[in-house]
Amino acid sequence: MHLHPYLHFNGQAEQALNFYREALDGQIAMLMRYADAPKDVPSMGGIDPNWVMHARLTFGANALMISDTDRPVASGQQITLSINLEGDTAAAERVFAALSTGGQVTMPLSKTFWNALFGCFSDKFGVSWMVNCQL
Repeated sequence: MHLHPYLHFNGQAEQALNFYREALDGQIAMLMRYADAPKDVPSMGGIDPNWVMHARLTFGANALMISDTDRPVASGQQITLSINLEGDTAAAERVFAALSTGGQVTMPLSKTFWNALFGCFSDKFGVSWMVNCQL
């Protein structure tokens, strides 16, 4: 299990990704745009298809996740913690249930087109979390 900070932006994700890559001497390990989603996935609303759906920047043993969102993001409040697991769906379900208790689930843990279980919530203290388990 790994914990990664996840930064959300309103259209500036690619600019931020390149800034952090240069500043941290990192590598862009993954970059997916909203336009890259399979055509059979339900509409993502009015999101610009060129915006970043998900990016992972690696530097040393660290990873920083970055994306654009159409939800309002106040300056300084664009951080979400992302728990990432490899193949342990029972652990993903246990962690999701435990951390979301008393909080507000915004996306139930469910299978995705990128072959993972994924879900989002704010915990009872208002901290935003994502759980991602690659299958």
